[in-house]
Amino acid sequence: MTTGVFALFVAVVLVVGGLYGLAVLVRLARTATDVRPFLSGHEPSEHAVSRYHVRWYTVTVIFLAFDMEMVFMYPWTLVVAEEGLTAVVEMFVFLGILFAGVVYAWREGALRWT
Repeated sequence: MTTGVFALFVAVVLVVGGLYGLAVLVRLARTATDVRPFLSGHEPSEHAVSRYHVRWYTVTVIFLAFDMEMVFMYPWTLVVAEEGLTAVVEMFVFLGILFAGVVYAWREGALRWT
């Protein structure tokens, strides 16, 4: 058992190392302008990993609420006939949690246009 795991580990290391080496061989020459951030030639006004304003967190909650709803609803529609009532109850619990996120974002003012 352990020799198989060790062989798999060695194979993974060799494949990853080989792909990295291949990428180094076929990459184009890099110049000083290639490694700069793309801002249409302008200097960046802040660091790339600077903190986001807190208002974007509520936008993220809204995005997750609406996007994750669709991501999980489609597969659920395919298996709900097989699973029965438990699948329906689980989906409504899931939608309730997402609705709580939307209510929170609404209360924080993320849905206001101003």
